[in-house]
Amino acid sequence: MYAILLTLHSLIRWLVLISLVIASVYTYKSWKSGKVYTKKDDALRHWTATFAHIQMTIGLVLYFQSPLTAYFRSNFAEAIHNRELRFFGMEHSLMMLVAVVLVSIGSSLSKRKQDDRVKFKTMAIWFTIGLVIILLNIPWQFSPLVSRPYYRVF
Repeated sequence: MYAILLTLHSLIRWLVLISLVIASVYTYKSWKSGKVYTKKDDALRHWTATFAHIQMTIGLVLYFQSPLTAYFRSNFAEAIHNRELRFFGMEHSLMMLVAVVLVSIGSSLSKRKQDDRVKFKTMAIWFTIGLVIILLNIPWQFSPLVSRPYYRVF
């Protein structure tokens, strides 16, 4: 089960990133150009937040299934001094949760706005902040601190 979840988490990461990049760029351009908010825009908002929620759910299950985070939780005093254990046991988990909460807030706030420009502005700001946090906390393959392959296969 752990290997399957890890593979799904690795795959869905790309859906989250692609949807957030598209949504952030598109909503920024739409906000600045004064575009009218359509059902297509609402679908983009909805699916971007949905991908983030699915990823967070899988990530939370992985957090309690992972041998790395299990060791971190049971040996906190020692594990906090190990970069990889601290990253997965605390930093990655917490910051990704924060990012998904920010994306959710942006989605929820923009849905309630009446003015189209304000809808786009709200989405652009909150989604971009969430995207930046996610990009900074992914264990990229090129990272000198903690790295993982771009795609994990069980």
